[in-house]
Amino acid sequence: MASTEGDRREEEEAPHNEDEDTGAQVAPIVKLEEVAVTTGEEDEDAILDLKSKLYRFDKDGNQWKERGAGTVKLLKHKQSGKVRLVMRQSKTLKICANHLVLPTMSVQEHAGNDKSCVWHAADFADGELKNELFCIRFGSVENCKAFMEMFTEVAESQKSKEENKEATSTAGLLEKLSVEEKKPEDKAEEEAPPAKEKESKSEDAEKKAEEPASST
Repeated sequence: MASTEGDRREEEEAPHNEDEDTGAQVAPIVKLEEVAVTTGEEDEDAILDLKSKLYRFDKDGNQWKERGAGTVKLLKHKQSGKVRLVMRQSKTLKICANHLVLPTMSVQEHAGNDKSCVWHAADFADGELKNELFCIRFGSVENCKAFMEMFTEVAESQKSKEENKEATSTAGLLEKLSVEEKKPEDKAEEEAPPAKEKESKSEDAEKKAEEPASST
């Protein structure tokens, strides 16, 4: 009896195997539907994608403050051709930087650190435009150089596009002015025939005046 009671206790106290497949099917309590997530980058192509850490200069504290660590991208719009810089934090995906790369922008190597570079931009990461001084640090000198070269190349390409737009608008303006200059001449030509008619009527009147009066 003692042995059988001891065996029962061992069976009751023995841990069950959690990985054992019982064959039971448990229906989910809540059914989740797939939701389409948009990032705002669907109409853009990434021409640069590098891991980095971003800082911004705090004027009040006169010091650099970390904005986040993640991936910095240069995104080119498929239709307009404009390029913007976007960086998100790796874990939270919060936007650290979001601004267009303009022709007036330039990037420079940070003094004393060949893995970092700095530039000014009107940033929209916080939902409003703010003039920021950014510093970005990469894991290698090669990545830093690649970023600087691509940034400079984009800025120069945007500059050439602006010049082409100005040239096109100037040509259109000159063409418009030339068309407007032709209009007064056209009007003068249209008004010329009535003047001839008036001259012919005056000549007829003069001829009648010269004819001798009929005798009664």
